[in-house]
Amino acid sequence: MKTLRRLLFWLILVPVALVLLMQLYFFLQIGWWVKNDPESTSFMRHQLSIMQEKNPDARLKQKWVPYNRISKNLKRAIIASEDANFSGHEGIDWNALEKAYEKNLKKGKVVAGGSTITQQLAKNLFLSGDRSYLRKGQEVIITYMLEFWMDKERIFEIYLNVVEWGVGIYGAEAAAQHYYGVSAAQLDAVQAARLAVMLPNPRFYDVHRGSNYLARRTDLILRRMSSAALP
Repeated sequence: MKTLRRLLFWLILVPVALVLLMQLYFFLQIGWWVKNDPESTSFMRHQLSIMQEKNPDARLKQKWVPYNRISKNLKRAIIASEDANFSGHEGIDWNALEKAYEKNLKKGKVVAGGSTITQQLAKNLFLSGDRSYLRKGQEVIITYMLEFWMDKERIFEIYLNVVEWGVGIYGAEAAAQHYYGVSAAQLDAVQAARLAVMLPNPRFYDVHRGSNYLARRTDLILRRMSSAALP
């Protein structure tokens, strides 16, 4: 019996304890970020390691700017493109997820994700880009932690400063400088709409800036921006 108890301890209790400790770490780290800006994210560190395999001197381009120094055009464009209900949901937009599932089912492949801005931030901060139900479950838990600790403006501020916009390009300030040679505060409506449309696949659109889809989608987001509710 003692051997069986020891086996159960190592096979069940220890893994459960480790998982709980990891959740506590995530929870406390997010609490720290309420007042302190993240220096990097899991996604950024992973991409930097890939870049440095080819070029040991590679560095990321990122400069943190406060929320009020980022163009409202960009904020409205991203909400219009990525998460129209951002100000209203509690982290997960279940209606958007259902629509994405139905669309993917109809197409027979994944063409829509349905992830909110908070979910995208949760993934970028702590997780990898791997697709699995286990990772998705962890993403949901972190998403609710973010919504517990932070108001929408703080979530959006961090997102705007860490989201990827090309190879080694992170955050609104670096993206504005890279693509247009202006600060994040100076982005006009067209520039902002194009940057927002790039987000699902920024490395591709950095190379294919003349994409017809990018132009069409930019026009659509421009029309939607006026109705986007900012936090």
